[in-house]
Amino acid sequence: MSNNTGSKIPADEAKTLAGLFRERVRRTPDKIAYRQFDPDNKQWHDSSWADMAAEVARWQTALANEGLQHGDRVAILLRNCKEWVTFDQAALGCGLVIVPLYLDDRPENMAYILNDSGCKVLLLQGQEHWEGIQSVLHELDILSRILTLEPVDHPDNESRVQTVSDWLPASGGDLRTDDGDSNELATIVYTSGTTGRPKGVMLSHWNILFDSDSALEIVKMLPEDLLISFLPLSHTFERTVGYYIPMMVGATIAYARSIPELGEDLLTIQPTIMVSVPRIYERVYNKIQAGLAEKSPIATKLFNLAVDTGWKRFLHQQGRGSWSPGFLLWPLLNKLVAGKIMAKLGGRMRLAASGGAPLPLPIAKVFIGLGLNLLQGYGLTETSPILTANPTDDNDPGSVGVPLRGIELRIGEHDELLARGPVIMLGYWNNQEATDTVIDSEGWFHTGDKARIENNHVYITGRLKEILVLANGEKVPPADMEMAIALDTLFEQVMVIGDDRPFLTALLVLNPEQWELVAPGLKLDASNPESLKSEALEKLACDKLAKQLVEFPGYARIHRITCSLEPWSIDNELITPTLKLKRNRIMEHFAADIEHMYEGHK
Repeated sequence: MSNNTGSKIPADEAKTLAGLFRERVRRTPDKIAYRQFDPDNKQWHDSSWADMAAEVARWQTALANEGLQHGDRVAILLRNCKEWVTFDQAALGCGLVIVPLYLDDRPENMAYILNDSGCKVLLLQGQEHWEGIQSVLHELDILSRILTLEPVDHPDNESRVQTVSDWLPASGGDLRTDDGDSNELATIVYTSGTTGRPKGVMLSHWNILFDSDSALEIVKMLPEDLLISFLPLSHTFERTVGYYIPMMVGATIAYARSIPELGEDLLTIQPTIMVSVPRIYERVYNKIQAGLAEKSPIATKLFNLAVDTGWKRFLHQQGRGSWSPGFLLWPLLNKLVAGKIMAKLGGRMRLAASGGAPLPLPIAKVFIGLGLNLLQGYGLTETSPILTANPTDDNDPGSVGVPLRGIELRIGEHDELLARGPVIMLGYWNNQEATDTVIDSEGWFHTGDKARIENNHVYITGRLKEILVLANGEKVPPADMEMAIALDTLFEQVMVIGDDRPFLTALLVLNPEQWELVAPGLKLDASNPESLKSEALEKLACDKLAKQLVEFPGYARIHRITCSLEPWSIDNELITPTLKLKRNRIMEHFAADIEHMYEGHK
């Protein structure tokens, strides 16, 4: 075993995720592992690796009293916090299998997941989530224990419910590390499918460890890094990149209080690394654009000059552009513009990762132009999840990066991206038929994404199942169009319609604040629902759409639109917990509006 206390812990040395934790504790017991806000004393509290080990041992002692067997499943329904890690590591060290639940999922879906996976213990946050679980409790006889991190109101005859503080012993014994096989099941992560029931993705210890180890060769996280964590740990992207990878190198993780408080937390924590999905970058981008709209033309020109100069400097540094005398202005532009925006990210950000969905190139250009080292990657829950990532010194923001070590990629039929290697899931839980449809006889996993590979970089070009075929045979990738349209701050959510139709139309959810600003100029009352059906709004929206789609082929023109203000949400079952559109559900929900848009054009 290595005596190096500061270096990365290799996957083959850790062997299991519990082994990774044990080795991290051994190497750097006194280093700060986690930073978390304590709402009681309103202060940030640090926990060392030794502190975490003592807590994990306590939780393991309590778990041992639950009569669980090796391989039994336990579920987590918590927001990001060190207790998520504590329960995860306690269970893994006891040879149990973790089933993470989405905080904002519907109770009916949670009940399905708990029953399908056969979970015996559930750890949840507090009253709000207890009420959701309580509404489906009659379906959850499988649960022998329901633990709550915060006190909840529950019936006296519901003996299964216990607060963690009452459940835990005063102290634990020695830290347990189950000496299981690296290839044993570690977790079942349910994909939030856009159609049908969610499927349980089975990932082994080795799947996740290999992926983490390989990713570190491209994305250089360091022991001195401080990562801010705010994406849900129930998402495999955050769990691998924002939990296991930092543990592998010994970096510190700070848990943001909430998305609304993220801006304030960035200033307080001053992180060096941020892991996010495009939606967060889009929100910041839209805020910047809205702010510029209120400033003078000179301020806007200065901002655009800073972004343009920064982008060209980036291309030059990447070896894809020549030096320009304009670069001499960068120190001034950085001081006046870029540096001020970067300061709002805490002032120490050296790396920002984006994944989970495609990052629109115009947004990437703005952040990179402002000096943010923004790296896009790609993967799926079924691939642990990272398949590709952009290296800092070979970063093409239009691509999703290069393959990780040990991962084979090739382009199959219909330009589908196929992957093979140690990161591919064990299969879908209790669903061999579904497994066989995505993993072929040669071990290739079929991603469902269309792609091309150039100079070792992967470019995602669309989803196989989401191609619209117009009545004239033209094929349209709606996601690309929707991404472009959503760059306009008026449009909060977008779905393009056109399958078997003579032309394209769009369903648009307007940003309420922007709508209130726009409506008076159209002589419309923003509070009147009838205003959303006005010809004036339709003309404005279609003009805005045409502007956003100017670089698309001629057939990619939106002829009619339907506007609404009610967001598509998980509650109304129009999007998944990972914010993907449930296209069929949306089509059903707006069936009458869609037919109205095509009246007279059958």
